[in-house]
Amino acid sequence: MKRFFLAVAVAAGLILASSQAWSADKLLNASYDVGRELFAQVNKAFIAKHPAVSIDQSHAGTSAQARAIAEGLGADVVTFNQVTDVDFLVKKGLVSADWQKDFPDNASPFYSLPSFLVRAGNPKHIKDWNDLVRDDVQVIFPNPKTSGNARYTYLAATAYAKEAFKGDNAKVKEFITKLFNNVPIFDTGGRAATTTFVQREIGDVLITFESETRGIRKEYGDDKFEQVTPSVSLLAEFPVAIVDKVADEHGTRDLAKSYLDFLYTPEGQGIAAENGLRARDAAVAAKYKAGFPDVRLLTVEDVFGGWDKVQKEHFAAGGLLDQAYGSR
Repeated sequence: MKRFFLAVAVAAGLILASSQAWSADKLLNASYDVGRELFAQVNKAFIAKHPAVSIDQSHAGTSAQARAIAEGLGADVVTFNQVTDVDFLVKKGLVSADWQKDFPDNASPFYSLPSFLVRAGNPKHIKDWNDLVRDDVQVIFPNPKTSGNARYTYLAATAYAKEAFKGDNAKVKEFITKLFNNVPIFDTGGRAATTTFVQREIGDVLITFESETRGIRKEYGDDKFEQVTPSVSLLAEFPVAIVDKVADEHGTRDLAKSYLDFLYTPEGQGIAAENGLRARDAAVAAKYKAGFPDVRLLTVEDVFGGWDKVQKEHFAAGGLLDQAYGSR
């Protein structure tokens, strides 16, 4: 329920912000759907150091966010969960082409991975990706056409299948189709999928970022849900960027840079780790290591040849994602 009320508060704040004039001491951060709790804490800590500053939030699936910005949403910065959504803004002339050079670690201050959340006792004995295509299992994750979160799920499942079937594309496609067939509801974003699984009690397993599975388990308790880390998953980076065109219009470039720089500080990294994200800072990562299980992480570059190739082969109209998703 905390997550629901925070979502309502964020939406109300954004509506209020849209009616106010922009100034050089105010930012709008357009972010991914399940980042509400994280950025509520980040913003509080940042404003404590910059008392004259105000920060508004917008949360949705990042593909939807990118389209909204292209259509006029005045976001000064983006904190997304998928490189292709930032690249979409580059093509629209809103973000500089070399945005990944503006901040360390290719402008990704922390990372995560697709993880599973099951009901207490794990009644369906779900351990790995192959369990998700069984006839007796219902899987919950959002629509990969609108959610960067879900696109990582799709890519992680595809990467697993490529290994399991030794690159047999027909079997990989069959595996992904079975997985999609086991999803009773495709919500538009990660938080809506969480609501479907947690509050509406639909499905046997939720696939979402590890940070979200950890947050749900922490909020509701191990007597309600259990986290399951699959044998292999996909590195999910969280790219950040200044929306150059908007920041220049608003006169907020310096503030936007300071805000995103804060995510890389020990304090910002600690807030990320407290919210279940894996920190880049070595000291912070070591401090929180016990809370993050070991997992073999594959990368988009190693499995799929990079994001440009993924966009063309999987996410473009008529691509492999469209073929698997069909008319659902």
